[in-house]
Amino acid sequence: MKLPIQLFHNNKGWVEGMLRQDPDFFSKLLAQQTPEYLWIGCSDSRVPANEIIGLLPGELFVHRNIANVIAYNDFNCLSVLQYAVDHLKVKHVIVCGHYGCGGVLAAMRDVRLGLVDNWLRSIQETYVFYQKELEGLNARQREDRFCEINVFQQVCHLQKTTIVQDAWKREQELSLHGCIYSIADGLMRDLGMTLSSAEETAPLRPPPARLRI
Repeated sequence: MKLPIQLFHNNKGWVEGMLRQDPDFFSKLLAQQTPEYLWIGCSDSRVPANEIIGLLPGELFVHRNIANVIAYNDFNCLSVLQYAVDHLKVKHVIVCGHYGCGGVLAAMRDVRLGLVDNWLRSIQETYVFYQKELEGLNARQREDRFCEINVFQQVCHLQKTTIVQDAWKREQELSLHGCIYSIADGLMRDLGMTLSSAEETAPLRPPPARLRI
């Protein structure tokens, strides 16, 4: 089965649109890559990183995986992080989850999906840790809150990586942030968790998400 021709038509239309806005867009893009942000998010097709925060190609370095997990043995994620921090000198790393995340909810409900169950194991362990705290919420609140908690946990993992610790040790400007996106309204919410040095410690519990407009 061939790749649908419509995708190539879409690409051509996108190129024409970009050139109408800026005739030199692609020549400038070719010259350098200097993003200030690294986005670590979920692979969900409904959560397009650049579009959500209104940044153009070249302004956001991106890594995505199921349930926006940061694992110490995931050399794919760690390689992206190391390149972004050490070579591109990004100033901000954004971990962005989303409400209704299929991976997070599967881990929470102990649903068997196959190979990905192994990937989600750490999220299952996190749910066991927070389970009593979540029991007082209704089903929808519990799911939303656990999606927030998962982001919080991944930022904690991020802070402990040697890549981030070494950057702070050499006094490189670098901040870590936790955010969550709502597919229902298209808005990204701040989880009130920003870490900018090795001396700063994460709160014991993630604060509730809030809009920053």
